[in-house]
Amino acid sequence: MRTKTTTPYTPPHSARPLVLFDGACPLCRREISHYRRLAGAESIDWFDLADPNMEIPDNGITRETAMARMHVRDRNGKWHTGAWAFAELWSHLNHYRHLSRLARISRLLPLADRAYSHFAKWRVQRRCDEHRCQSTFQPSDSPADRTRS
Repeated sequence: MRTKTTTPYTPPHSARPLVLFDGACPLCRREISHYRRLAGAESIDWFDLADPNMEIPDNGITRETAMARMHVRDRNGKWHTGAWAFAELWSHLNHYRHLSRLARISRLLPLADRAYSHFAKWRVQRRCDEHRCQSTFQPSDSPADRTRS
């Protein structure tokens, strides 16, 4: 029996970062579980998109879009996706702050995001092939869909 790993969603006026993740993806679940054990994680809201009992936050992002790419809302309410989402998440975790800074100043995020997009497409396709997706959705390739920090 799986233990519930989500925390209640905090309304958009909160200054707490929000991470949307797919708790049904074994790799995603392990990675998020790792992040949640780190110092700084207690100041982040974690939202498991795979939990049918959790209502998706009213944020203009559909469940399908959120499942297709990592999404993180920063303290100012700005959304980051893909590699930029990881950099935003890492900036709140003590052990990863330096990696976040390095990723941002080295200008490697566009390259990392392209690699992440390939992984995200594979993950979604694999999930759908195993009949675990509710609808057909694909990660966007449009740079306009990504928010950079």
